[in-house]
Amino acid sequence: MNRAVGVFVAVALLAVFAPAAQALEFSPWATAVNAENVLGTSSELNVAEAQDGCPIQSPDGLSLYMASSRSPGGHGGIDIWVAQRDSKDAPWGAPENLPAPINSASDDFCPTPVRGGGLFFVSRRVTPGVTCGMGDIYLTRLNPGMGWETPQHLGCQENGGPNTGLDEQGPSYVKTGGPTLYYSSGIPSGPSASGDIYKSERHGDGSFGPPELVSSLSSSSIDIQPNVRHDGREVVLASNRSGTLGFQDLWVATRKGPNGAWSAPVNLGGAVNTNTASETRPSLSWDGTTLYFGRAPGAVAAATDIFVATREKSAD
Repeated sequence: MNRAVGVFVAVALLAVFAPAAQALEFSPWATAVNAENVLGTSSELNVAEAQDGCPIQSPDGLSLYMASSRSPGGHGGIDIWVAQRDSKDAPWGAPENLPAPINSASDDFCPTPVRGGGLFFVSRRVTPGVTCGMGDIYLTRLNPGMGWETPQHLGCQENGGPNTGLDEQGPSYVKTGGPTLYYSSGIPSGPSASGDIYKSERHGDGSFGPPELVSSLSSSSIDIQPNVRHDGREVVLASNRSGTLGFQDLWVATRKGPNGAWSAPVNLGGAVNTNTASETRPSLSWDGTTLYFGRAPGAVAAATDIFVATREKSAD
């Protein structure tokens, strides 16, 4: 497996099906489709033979961030790209490469936009005395009229920060219930040591604390790339735990309140998952009605493509 594919796809096991669960206030997910097949969407959203994944909408729904190995136009390896649209009901335009200092000659992936112009992302750039190992989490901010600020490294575990010597993936920042960063990491002491779900509390000075295992979302299998709905009551993640349709699937867990205990993750079922491909890095829109994710293989054997599923809010 090459390095780019490894960002979007985890080694997986073939297992049995478990029924899909949904948050009670929503309808079931409609059958997922290739995001390019949505009427009017740019044919450049997915590129043949490229790794296109890690899709996530901005909180206002007008930007779609993603990671891609496409070229030309990139800085090298995997880069972060963003597509725009004029309204929440409009199709996506062609993705554009984000400039330095976000993208670098190293792999930059798992973008996560937050309100106020902030952007969490993962990068394998190496800065002596700063970086911890492989992919670390950074935070930058778009300063109107000035561009993107220099990314802030969130610190290494041995110094009280969330980053470790392996790849961190899928940062998801939630303010409801207390500002918390959810993500996955392969910390050797975890249940699987290949990928578990962690959280890092944000301190009053803006720094982030060390990784805390979220045991209810982790297993002896690979559990990665969590994304928490903005109200803190639903989380989707990628896992190859027992109950997958095949390879790596998307799973969901819920809780009654932003500080409550998570339910056991449940497979999202055949409308979203397949038995012939791996589903990766899911993300929920701000209102919870849209789910973007990656699927590999994509249109060609070596590719990963972006897919989308929708659901409706239930009547009160």
